[in-house]
Amino acid sequence: MKRSEVRRAWDSVSETYASSRDPTGSDAALLDDLLAELTDSGIDDPRVLDVGCGDGARTLANLPAGSIGLDFSRAGLDLARETVPDARLLQADMLDIPLRAASVDAITAYHAVFHVSRDDHPTVYREFARVLRPGGRLLLTLPGGRFETVRRGWMGGEMFFSAPGRQATLDQLRDAGFENLRTETVSDPLGSSAEFVFATRADAQEAGDTDTAGR
Repeated sequence: MKRSEVRRAWDSVSETYASSRDPTGSDAALLDDLLAELTDSGIDDPRVLDVGCGDGARTLANLPAGSIGLDFSRAGLDLARETVPDARLLQADMLDIPLRAASVDAITAYHAVFHVSRDDHPTVYREFARVLRPGGRLLLTLPGGRFETVRRGWMGGEMFFSAPGRQATLDQLRDAGFENLRTETVSDPLGSSAEFVFATRADAQEAGDTDTAGR
């Protein structure tokens, strides 16, 4: 699907998707781990970018006040405006994030990147690395397989899904400048399970530590 078609698809299913998701659960609890890592690194008032925020109930609402919600879908952002009125909301494509370099302390991307063609995932991860400050954190859903498909009837509409596979994703993150990768499997918003990866934006002034994901 073209990016414009994906955007229209999300506009058509945003309300159904929001009403189908459990706003609590162990994947939402990962946000506490992310914020604790930021505090431990000396950042008490982090600026967090939530990519693919949708209605905001599961991620953006659990991030510090003033966090930034970015979504491709205007319908999703309209819902987020009601759910998280103190958030800054941006309608934009994650392939071209309209923020300055090194301007955020952390990025969350829950069930978001695999709605971009897998050929463009390296561009997405380079954008994440660009807007993160050195030492900033990333929390991302990790795809379990390699796929590219349009699912008809999904949430009463249709949706594009694409991923290069688990190991390829981990390799792409490292190539984009992330280190200290670690993964955790938790329940996802639709009642099944999903794997997530924590990563740190490499600081060119410091030697990278070894990581524990994908080895």
